[in-house]
Amino acid sequence: MNGFEDVVKQFVLLWSVIDPIGTIPVFLALAAGYTDPTLQRKLAIKATWVATLVLLFFVIAGEFLLDAMSIPLPAFQVAGGIVLFLFAMTMMFGDSKPEEELNMIKKGMHTAVFPLAIPSIASPGAMMAAVLLTDNHRFSWMHQLVTTMIILSVLAITLIFMLLGSRILKIIGEAGASVISRVMGLILASVATNAVLAGIQEYFKSSLG
Repeated sequence: MNGFEDVVKQFVLLWSVIDPIGTIPVFLALAAGYTDPTLQRKLAIKATWVATLVLLFFVIAGEFLLDAMSIPLPAFQVAGGIVLFLFAMTMMFGDSKPEEELNMIKKGMHTAVFPLAIPSIASPGAMMAAVLLTDNHRFSWMHQLVTTMIILSVLAITLIFMLLGSRILKIIGEAGASVISRVMGLILASVATNAVLAGIQEYFKSSLG
């Protein structure tokens, strides 16, 4: 970890893939089925808890899975960058995150695990980012600890946003949540492109070296 600038970059990346603001409309649509505020809070807490377990699994076990399958880091970095880029494209040009997951709800998927915990909070992009940012070959244990703390902080903010969802949505509106989601997609696309270029560079460096 090179300092405050790296922490900010990781925070922005993880904010983009988890997208706490984009989760608000999804949560409110699910919570509408519960008249008891206590049940709504339990829904938010359960979803956050499940998403936390999923992302921590990828932080801890992602590296071992790569090693077990003998996948070199540059290859995974390029693949991960491509996946993140495609994820960013859907955020910008397809249905925005809130719109896409609201459609899932309309199809009858009314649980805290799906689509709220997965893929709304613990999205495929978030899982991929968790593995890329905690690679044992590139990052020290201190770096990985800081990254894990950043993940947990974004998840905590997501929980707070869900608990205050109705108030926040009154301020920004569903259109505002959609716009913010698309802006985050643009940021994520640039980060993903950088990951692909870095992976290609590392591949040729190791091959020629």
